[in-house]
This record gives sequence, C-alpha cells and structure tokens, in this order.
Amino acid sequence: MKVFVQIPCLNEEHTLPLVLATIPREIEGVDEVEILVIDDGSTDATLEVARRLGVTHFVHHTRNMGLARSFRDGVDYALRHGADIVVNTDGDNQYPQERIPDLVAPVIAGDADIVIADRQTSTIEHFSPFKKQMQRLGSSVVNAAADTELPDAASGFRAYSRASLLRLNVVTEFSYCMETIIQAGHKRLRIASIPVVTNAKTRESRLFRNIWHHMYKSASAITRSYLMFKPQVVFTTLALVFGLLAAVPFVRFLVLYVTSGGDASGNVQSLIFGTVMVVAALLSVALGVLSDLQRTNRILLEEQLERLKEIQYRA
Repeated sequence: MKVFVQIPCLNEEHTLPLVLATIPREIEGVDEVEILVIDDGSTDATLEVARRLGVTHFVHHTRNMGLARSFRDGVDYALRHGADIVVNTDGDNQYPQERIPDLVAPVIAGDADIVIADRQTSTIEHFSPFKKQMQRLGSSVVNAAADTELPDAASGFRAYSRASLLRLNVVTEFSYCMETIIQAGHKRLRIASIPVVTNAKTRESRLFRNIWHHMYKSASAITRSYLMFKPQVVFTTLALVFGLLAAVPFVRFLVLYVTSGGDASGNVQSLIFGTVMVVAALLSVALGVLSDLQRTNRILLEEQLERLKEIQYRA
C-alpha cells in the first residue's frame, strides 16, 4: 500500500517547511508514504527548500497553471508511480497534516473511495460571517447537485483511492473541489467526511482575488458540472417556464377575444409574445434532447478513458 501526499505550491518557501514537518512518514496499514511537490510556476525558493528537506518527487510548471491543473498533473504523476491512495493538502499549511492517517483510514478499510476533511468553517476565526454563510450555501448547492450530504464541499484536504481517481476527470481550470464531488456523487462513489481543526492563517488565498470572484468561479464550475450530469433537469425546467409564460398571453387573448365579441385586434401583442415563448419552450426541449444524447456519449467516452487509464498506469 503506497500513499502519495501531494502539495500544490506557488511561492511557498516560508510555509512549505511547516507542511513537510507535520506529514506523518509512517501510517498504519501503509507500506510507503511518498511526498510530491507540485511547483505551479513558483518564482521563489520553493523548489530549493523542498529538495533541501528531502523531497524527491516533483511536478514542475514553468508558469502558473492553476489549482485544478496542478491537482490533475499531481494525480497523473502519483498514479504512474504506483500510488494506491493520493492525499491532497496545501502548501500554505492551512490543513493539519498530522490528521492524514485519519483521512486515509476509511479508504484503507474499504469504507470510502474519497474522504474529505470538514474544516468546520463556522468555527474558523478569520472567516467573516458573510464568508461562513457563503461556505454553507456553496456546500448546500454542491450537495444538491451531487446528491451528497457533505458539510464542507470546498475543503481541499482530501484522500482519494486509486480506483476513484481512475473514474474522475477534472476539466475545469479553477478548482477541482466542487467538480470532483459532483462527478463522484453521480458515479456512486462512496464519500466520507471527518472533522478537522485548521491551522492559523498564514497568508491570503491566491486562488481568487476576493469573495465575489470566488463565488463567480465556483458557481461556474458547479453549473458546468451539473449540466454534464443532469442536463434534462435544466432544460425541462426551462421548457416548463417558457411554456407557462406562453400560456398566460394566449389565455389572455382568448378571454379578450370572447368578451369583445370576436374583436381582439388590439391585443395581437399577446399572440406575438406567446408565440415567442412557445418557440423558446420548443428550443429548450430540443436542447434537452441533444444534451441528454451528448451525456450518453460522454459516459461511453469516460468508460473508455477509464480503461485506458488502467492500462497506462498498470504499465
């Protein structure tokens, strides 16, 4: 049993030693613990610090590629080097690395495919009340989209089994956190959660400029993932809304036509508006059919990709 602990880094020369010092080198039920540093275009001494502290596994980006790409490239490296479990933590020492054994225990026991640390965001002192509320709202939205019940969907402190990583495909460029949960939920992977207490804040987040930017990016990722797995829900809802909006002016025109003795020429605009809404409803139905067919095609392609990954990483 081999565990890879991957650490995405962007200019983390000051905090990386704290992270490396608290990663357990021995875990019950695990034969090897390897540490992988993903240098996402750092311009400071992050690489030199990592090498000096004994890290031998690296993925290097010549320029900043973002958290999602770093996660994906790290997973690819870990699987190619025989990882049975991949743990993701952060280079800013936000997460308590000493809890890694608790994080991987459900995976080792076969009780979970993915384990996500619950940061208990309502207790984090440097989170503003607004940010705490947005974290709860974001988790609720992700849970609704993924059919899960996770308290902290945005947490990046996670453990993934090898089998789950073969089935997951990260396509977003912002953050893998929301997307992988939605995919895992719809692929019926077992997801567990354990509560942790985060470390003191060391710096501002570099993933987003402000809370509004974070909300916009997260909403985009959630919407894209939801459309991938439940397009029929979205377009059926749109078709019903447009159909209702079409019925109202048509009924209004009919009532006016009857009450005016057959002369409703002054209300033709109701017919025009209703016709436009009918066309919109029909377009929604057509898009729903096409997107559902595309979803079926994507499922077949993902099954082929999973088989290719099995062959690639077995070699």
